Amino acid sequence: MRSEDGGKPDAAVVRDALGVGVAVGLSGFAFGVTSAGSGLTLLQTCALSLLVFTGASQFALVGALAGGGNPFTAAAGAFFLGVRNAFYGLRLSQLLALPRAVRPFAAQWVIDETTAVALAQPTRRSVRIGFTVTGLTLYVLWNLTTLLGALGADAIGDTDAWGLDAAGPAVFLALLAPMLRTTMERVVAGLAVVLGLGLLPVLPAGVPVLVAALAAPAVLWAEGRRRARTGPVEDDDTVGEGR
Repeated sequence: MRSEDGGKPDAAVVRDALGVGVAVGLSGFAFGVTSAGSGLTLLQTCALSLLVFTGASQFALVGALAGGGNPFTAAAGAFFLGVRNAFYGLRLSQLLALPRAVRPFAAQWVIDETTAVALAQPTRRSVRIGFTVTGLTLYVLWNLTTLLGALGADAIGDTDAWGLDAAGPAVFLALLAPMLRTTMERVVAGLAVVLGLGLLPVLPAGVPVLVAALAAPAVLWAEGRRRARTGPVEDDDTVGEGR
């Protein structure tokens, strides 16, 4: 079935959303194992996935605890890493335009993967379908595999050998790359990567991600200065496409 407004077929949106949800949801195994190995109980591990539900922050928290870090410092790092979801919410609130009664529940699913799938859609109908299917699939599977991973931590062994913890970031990058259509967008992404990776060894967990967000205003400021000196020049490669 194709959307009534001529957008992407519903079946295609559901297929893509399910693919992301299933692929990333498997990372819950790695989180369950890592959390159990860091000393958290089964209840604590499952509560993190049910209530926090943002993989990067969860991994940062249990990773810091496993390394002997202070619980308050570990929680602060996880919090800073999760702040990015608030910025996602600002954009998604405009695209989804959900009723007020639904927004608090939808906010629980505002994460990297649901945002990437939603932003890739051409119409509001497909945005809502993509967001809902991705969020529901990922939430259910992530929590189920977290439970299984925590229960079978000893049997699964070293998660690094499986590479499950890399599934989430890999899928997110695969979704993001095709959206970088202009030179400016690619420069922003490249600078963000340099800032994030470069500051990773010297700043607490979560802070490099926030610093990397400064790439966008920095590039816009530099572009504004360049245009002020040279005058506006029409360049198809640097003008974003309308949505």
